Amino acid sequence: MKILALGGSGGMGRFAVHSLIKHPAVEAILVGDLNESAAKKFASDLSEKTSGIGIDVTDKEALVKAMNDVDVVINTTGPFFKLAEPVLKAAIETKTHYLDICDDWEPTEKMFLLNDEAKAAGVTAIIGLGASPGITNMLGLIAMKELDKVSKVYTGWDMSSAQPEEESSQTGVNAAMIHGIEQIVGKVKVFSSGVFKMVRPLKEVVVDYPQLGIFKANIFGHPEAVSFPHHYPEIKESFNLMHSNDDSLISVLKLIRFFIEIRLLSKNMAARILTWLEGKQTSDLEKAGVEMLPSVYGYAEGIKNDKKISVAATFYTEASVDELSMGEATAYPLACGVKMILDGLIKDTGVHAPESGIIDPEHFFSYLSKEIDDEVKPIVPLITRKNIS
Repeated sequence: MKILALGGSGGMGRFAVHSLIKHPAVEAILVGDLNESAAKKFASDLSEKTSGIGIDVTDKEALVKAMNDVDVVINTTGPFFKLAEPVLKAAIETKTHYLDICDDWEPTEKMFLLNDEAKAAGVTAIIGLGASPGITNMLGLIAMKELDKVSKVYTGWDMSSAQPEEESSQTGVNAAMIHGIEQIVGKVKVFSSGVFKMVRPLKEVVVDYPQLGIFKANIFGHPEAVSFPHHYPEIKESFNLMHSNDDSLISVLKLIRFFIEIRLLSKNMAARILTWLEGKQTSDLEKAGVEMLPSVYGYAEGIKNDKKISVAATFYTEASVDELSMGEATAYPLACGVKMILDGLIKDTGVHAPESGIIDPEHFFSYLSKEIDDEVKPIVPLITRKNIS
């Protein structure tokens, strides 16, 4: 099997390429990047099975030509609100299986509309298979599976863990930070009271996390908020929530947003500021015995045996997944998805978010365990429950 890795020498993509080249079914990986010299250098230094090309994913002719020679394309280019949908369309046109780490809700909705076309072309497309979205979706699905009927799903993550990789082919403003700025300004889509609504990002939400307590988190514009109700229309509420171990960060983000909206600060400059702020963040959650929300989690409310309960799923505190860099935590799930296709564990066609049922959570976390360390025991998520009065 041959793979095209778009953005493959970037801060995220390089980790996926490193992982996939080890799989025995992978014959070759073509590393495509806007930065041609970086793509070729990265590929030449990695393996005899890797080669690099310069490619602009907005050039459809070049994109289709590259995809015609491969079986699977992984897309780690960004920002996804500009670059996700066109790449998926090219993949469907060339009948190439497609996986990405799209973390924008707008193209997620557009890509879902391509489901019938993907099925007709025999294409498997899994969108948002990274950390958040990705791991969060699988944790949310695990929490849902504990319930007979689901009314509410939250996915959450710690902003202090979202630090850009130092090694990357990307120059200029970091795409992940541009994404972050886009999703805190204006309004974002969530699912509330059984309907989609546009709300102000960073709005405070209270999370009563089973066995940990009550915490405050903030709405962030992410695909999980729209993908869960897309696949599970019986849900009444779906949010993606961001939190930080620095209480002042939300105030700073709101201030940045204010300056953008009164046009005293450009989005690119704001992204540079956010990159600097992230570099000052720490993922150390030890705060003199003060409990905090997990670094990544899924949370669901609903009915079990005629009782209203809440369920949360995260990792055990000693799990090495918490020690992954942003690039590793985002790219390894993507690599797992490709490997599960290669190994025959994913066969359905169409456009899917990770929680659709196309990926078995047990298999996924078994594969993710091996990405982290071949010697560790399979990751078994920590599930906690609470009765709701």
